[in-house]
Amino acid sequence: MIKVKKRKFLLLPGDGIGPEVIGEVKKIITWFNVNKSLDFDMEEALVGGASYDKHGTPITDEVFYKSLECEAVILGAVGGPKYDNLDFSKRPERALLKLRKELKLFANLRPAICFKQLVEASTLKPEIVSGLDIMIVRELTGGIYFGEPRGIKPIDKGERKGINTHTYTSSEIKRVARVAFDLAKKRNNKVTSCEKSNVMEAGQLWKEEVQNLHDKEFKDVELNHMLADNCAMQLLRNPKQFDVIVTDNLFGDMLSDEASMLTGSLGLLPSASLGAKNKDGEMRAMYEPVHGSAPDIAGKGIANPIATILSFAMALRYSLDLDKEADDLEKAVQNVLDDGLRTKDIMSKGTKEISTSGMGDAIIAYLQK
Repeated sequence: MIKVKKRKFLLLPGDGIGPEVIGEVKKIITWFNVNKSLDFDMEEALVGGASYDKHGTPITDEVFYKSLECEAVILGAVGGPKYDNLDFSKRPERALLKLRKELKLFANLRPAICFKQLVEASTLKPEIVSGLDIMIVRELTGGIYFGEPRGIKPIDKGERKGINTHTYTSSEIKRVARVAFDLAKKRNNKVTSCEKSNVMEAGQLWKEEVQNLHDKEFKDVELNHMLADNCAMQLLRNPKQFDVIVTDNLFGDMLSDEASMLTGSLGLLPSASLGAKNKDGEMRAMYEPVHGSAPDIAGKGIANPIATILSFAMALRYSLDLDKEADDLEKAVQNVLDDGLRTKDIMSKGTKEISTSGMGDAIIAYLQK
């Protein structure tokens, strides 16, 4: 085997079930080091509520600088009701937003795949979701989540006003649209761009810039425009009409969560947040499961680690160009599901329930084969 250079993953388990699911990724990274001579380096640090509890801030400067020095960040989950009454700037989720913004992770990739073994777990009819494979590309560093001005201020007669500003520039739109078009060329060559151009000027700009980029550089890719509310309806009515969906930060947040539930469980779905490549072809990236911290099941050993493990597979593919290793890991997950092994969230008649660590061990056993 060829020995490759040492490459570092920064593991940020976070809160709730985060430490449990990240623990299974650590086992898999160790397996690759021992069996494939990949020599990955792992460093672990606090983030979110865990960081606030110890340091009074959701992410320390030290941890942030570590994120700048690694090939990829693997994050578990942040947040929980324990922190709901904190000042907005101190909430666990601010760590996530800071990492996305300061690392310039502008493109969030969320695949929504309905595994054939889990068709019955979806709340939609099998014929609607069977074979579903959608990639949602969400713009991640602009829009209403980051626009200025923002805040809450007093107004007349004892009332208050909440302000958030939805704003996009041409360059922000084009760079995320380019990611979507490039992905589509490797899939089914179809992009659906979603906005609210009928009522929002920023949506009108979004539609125009995506169309202009298509006409100049991607004429060979099929492009459709769809209003975001219609897309939400179509995801339930006929989700298999979509290949790649590209949309802004706010609509991407909602549409990707909706699409994820078509598959039957948030515990199955990974995500990647990617930055721009530098002159050497390297980029900053963060990988995380779509599910949240699920504090109600934390510490019980029943959390589904598959989404986090598949997020690591995306890291192998997109950050390290290790396509074969990513394929092997994804195939191992499929094999475990074929065997009828399930965590509690995806149990069905005739399957066998296993723990969080049991799922990780079963996946490693198939990697070993």
